[in-house]
Amino acid sequence: MADSNQNPVVEGFLHQETRTICYIVYDPDSLRAIIVDAVLDFDIVAVRTSTDFVDTVCDRAEALGLTVDWVLESHVHADHLSAAKHVKARLGGKIVIGSAIDQVQISFGKLLNLGPEFTTDGAQFDHLWADGETFEIGGLQARVLHTPGHTPACVSYIIGDAVFVDDTIFMPDFGTARCDFPGGDARELYRSVQRILSLPTETRIFVGHDYAPGERDYAWETTVAEQRAANKHVKDGIDEDAFVTMRRERDGELSLPRLILTSIQVNIRAGDMPEPEDNGVSYIKLPVNQV
Repeated sequence: MADSNQNPVVEGFLHQETRTICYIVYDPDSLRAIIVDAVLDFDIVAVRTSTDFVDTVCDRAEALGLTVDWVLESHVHADHLSAAKHVKARLGGKIVIGSAIDQVQISFGKLLNLGPEFTTDGAQFDHLWADGETFEIGGLQARVLHTPGHTPACVSYIIGDAVFVDDTIFMPDFGTARCDFPGGDARELYRSVQRILSLPTETRIFVGHDYAPGERDYAWETTVAEQRAANKHVKDGIDEDAFVTMRRERDGELSLPRLILTSIQVNIRAGDMPEPEDNGVSYIKLPVNQV
């Protein structure tokens, strides 16, 4: 349960191009901190990366005098490249993801024909979370919640009165995540959402993306109570079968994220580029007619 006496300070940073929100989360007493879902800028036409966005996040953490203990990934993202390695290089901290990462690595390792030299045991990360595992951020207690459905490796992070859910659930007027990626499952997603919505009603929910439907202002904080009352896909009264039918129909109409094949190749490596070839250059592979 959320502990009202141990609540983190949360600052969100919107990456405009991918509509991703990266978070600094910290204990105001000890100034120990985590960074959640850092984004690396990527120009797909020029095939160039930059750290402009994530450096604004790192600059803010340094200005606050924070010590970063953890660089958290909620899952293997399909819409942006992870900047976890850059955050670790600048601020320190261990790069961590859910233990089901191996399922994602196996699926995409086969699709991309990465070969036996690519290990599929999550060893690229500093630590792999188990469901229910706990950790500390200074004086704050945090707990990992395995929330599969969008991908098999999705996790949410409960920290005091806050939970960071990334793609599992969005703002109430946008609904929930797609489930048509390898290993995704609409029934699992529904059950994962119910785990989140069983938290105390006042729990703050911080989402991983916002697309501002209806041209409203961007937003990324809501509550369990608001989601249960108004989420267009999973509010109270919508049962599992109705959700699964809706989600499968909607997913069948969606196009793939434009960076999926690029981002996956980096993110299954904890933010590293593929190993450079004999000319010192890293290459992204694109399997033709396979997705």
